[in-house]
Order: sequence, then structure tokens, then C-alpha cells
Amino acid sequence: MDDDFPGAPAATSPLLGPTELAEVLADVTVLDVRYRMGGPPGRDEHAAGHLPGAAYVDLDADLAAPPGDGGRHPLPDEDAFEAAMRRVGVRGDRPVVVYDDWEGRAAARAWWLLRHHGHRDVRLLDGGLAAWRAEGRPVEPGEVRPEPGDFRVSATKAMPVVGPEDVRSVDVLVDARAPERYTGETEPVDPVAGHIPGAVNVPTTDNLDERGRFLPPARLREVYARVGADTAGSVAAYCGSGVTAAHDVVAMAAAGIDAALYPGSWSGWVSDPTRPVATGR
Repeated sequence: MDDDFPGAPAATSPLLGPTELAEVLADVTVLDVRYRMGGPPGRDEHAAGHLPGAAYVDLDADLAAPPGDGGRHPLPDEDAFEAAMRRVGVRGDRPVVVYDDWEGRAAARAWWLLRHHGHRDVRLLDGGLAAWRAEGRPVEPGEVRPEPGDFRVSATKAMPVVGPEDVRSVDVLVDARAPERYTGETEPVDPVAGHIPGAVNVPTTDNLDERGRFLPPARLREVYARVGADTAGSVAAYCGSGVTAAHDVVAMAAAGIDAALYPGSWSGWVSDPTRPVATGR
């Protein structure tokens, strides 16, 4: 990752704290990616109060294609994603910071897509809106209509993906969902309960401390060392629909572990009834 990001705590870190962001706020593009699974879009929350200058990004409309065989949140069409990022002011030569109010679970999707499509300088605001407010930082109401950006989707993809045909050949396949969904004890969203055979469970909550901030890199490496991801030849992450799995990818990136994303995730996997399903630990 580019080491010229203003105020970056480390050249390889995908994270930026609120203090560091405040120091460079005028020099970065900030995107508000507020979203909650099963809840209304975050546009109203954005209008009520957001980081100064932050444009709203609609996860369902801007960061995903319509639901289908590829799952509930397939990757967006490249042209549509490029247009959406230009509309919210993303430029290829200007750093981007993404945030939400869901401990980074939605913002991670924006981070991943921008990195995947070639933007070199992207950070996730560690702790999101809550951390920003906890420091007494200002928020402002109203809609933000930035000057259109010039971001271009790159033909060369920076972040690896795996599909249903090869996901089970990954050395360590990480399931980012809550433990009870992984084991199949409950499934509130998708039609089939359980997990992909061979997957290991590292729920997104394991990436965070009691404040909702990401654990330090050394602690994150310990979290993923428990499932062998720190020494594996290949690692990939999935969740229910490919959104919160990016949170685990962010955490592993902070820990120095490269991981692919299975965009279809569980919702895409179970769209084909011939694919095997496991339950329990």
C-alpha cells in the first residue's frame, strides 16, 4: 500500500484512528458507509449528522449488485462501481477514508472494493463514527454533494477473490459469521443453516476490543494464528453475503496476513443445493 497517505500510522496498515484522521481531514476524501443488515439504508442517519465533508455511500446500491445466484450482495458491476465512486468524489490521486457506525463491518466492504479495483490509498476509520464522537470531533448535518471524482477501475485487481469452484481448496477458509450461525444452531437470514465444510470460525467480534476498535496487529495475528491463518499458504474469508467477511480481511491485513474474499459467501454457496453443508464445530 502507498506510504504517502497523510498521517498514516504505518505504510501497511488499512486502519486510521480518529486523531490521525482529524489531522489530515482536509486532504482526504471521506465516505460514510452506514448500513445495518436488515435495517433501513443509512441515508437518514447521514443527513442527521456525519463527518465534515463525508459523502454518503449506499451499500446496497453502490457496493453490490442485485441479489441472485451470486448471493445476497454480489460484487457490483465495475462500470457501476466506478460511476458511484466518481459521484461521491473519489479521485485516483487523493486518499480515501471510509467509516460506518457498525464497527467497520460495512465500511470494510468499501475499503475492499476500492483496494480491489486499484485505489492505492484507502483506510478504514478505526472505531467509526463512535470513535470520532468519543474524541469530541465535529459532525455536520445535511446532504453532501462533492465535486465529481476521476477514479478509474483498474484492469489489474489488487485483492484476490475465490469462487465456489475453488473455495474448498483454500488452506484456511475463515467464516466471519457469529458462532451460532457457523454451527448451524440458527440461521436468521439464509434458507440453509451451517457452514462450508472445512471452514473455521473467526467472527468479526473477535477482531475488536471492548470499545469497538480493532485489536493491535500483534493481538490480531494471535487471533488468526489459532486457526492457522498466519502460516497458511492460502487464506480466504466468507460470511453470509460477502460484506462482513471484508472485516476479517481488514483484520488480517492489519496483522500482515494476505487473504482472499469469497464474494458469494454462504448465501451464494447454498444457492446450489448440490453443494455440501456442514454443521457443528
